[in-house]
Amino acid sequence: MVFVVEEKFHIPVMLGEVIDYLNLGPGKVIVDATIGTGGHSKVILEHILPAGKLIGIDRDEESLTVARERLSLHSSACKFVYDNFVNLDTILRDLNIRKIDGILFDLGISSYQLRDPNRGFSFQYDGPLDMRLDRNSYISAYDLVNNLNEDEISALLWNFGEERWHNRIARFLVEERERQAITTTEQLSRVVVKAIPPKYRHYRIHPATRTFQAVRIAVNRELETIEVAINKALQFLDRSARICVISFHSLEDRIVKFTFRKAAAEGKIKIITPKPLTPQEAEMRENPSSRSSKLRVAEKI
Repeated sequence: MVFVVEEKFHIPVMLGEVIDYLNLGPGKVIVDATIGTGGHSKVILEHILPAGKLIGIDRDEESLTVARERLSLHSSACKFVYDNFVNLDTILRDLNIRKIDGILFDLGISSYQLRDPNRGFSFQYDGPLDMRLDRNSYISAYDLVNNLNEDEISALLWNFGEERWHNRIARFLVEERERQAITTTEQLSRVVVKAIPPKYRHYRIHPATRTFQAVRIAVNRELETIEVAINKALQFLDRSARICVISFHSLEDRIVKFTFRKAAAEGKIKIITPKPLTPQEAEMRENPSSRSSKLRVAEKI
């Protein structure tokens, strides 16, 4: 199924595939565990109304506010929850929901967040070194970059970014912060580029990409929650209900793959996509940020 969607804030990745594989229908209860600005949910609602219900969860209060406004015409069918999806069991029980008919996890960071310099997610926009998805949380990118020791930074860059030059980057960062605190995205990016040998700086991706990914993941403890949240979702999925998970880098996808495999071996689910789905060429041309995305789908037995 192909959709043409005009998005002011963020283009939902693999929207057609998500709608197809969720097996939506009128009256179903669907959870969008990472609702963002509501791109996927807007179309999900079109398929579950009338009588359907959407539960939209996000740890980014600003994105959640945008989603609430965009979906206001169907507010009676929606419940918006400001929380981390790792608390899915508590969220659903508080809403007196025992079973759901489908759930979507979109693990990527949205272009809405990336384009806001004040959020500090991107090396393309100079801003404060923040990177918190939940701006009410305590630890920011500034705290990690300026307070971890060299070995800790090196391990962070390798474990969460698979950065080849993790040792050099860590050393350069520590040397830089001895002169002055690293406070902005531009400053962090500049130090990282300087740390990478010149002949290795001209790859397809920006030299600072993996460092920014690693720091963001560490700040938000993103990888720690994926397996836990998926297993909680499986407890609430009704029989034949689907779970769709979109990941954007190998670390996330690896966790999803092995979590699905373990659940399948235990007889809880059947895996619908033995190999992950990737975006079609047309989508990648229109939305280059979708290129790295992978969609895995499983069904509750």
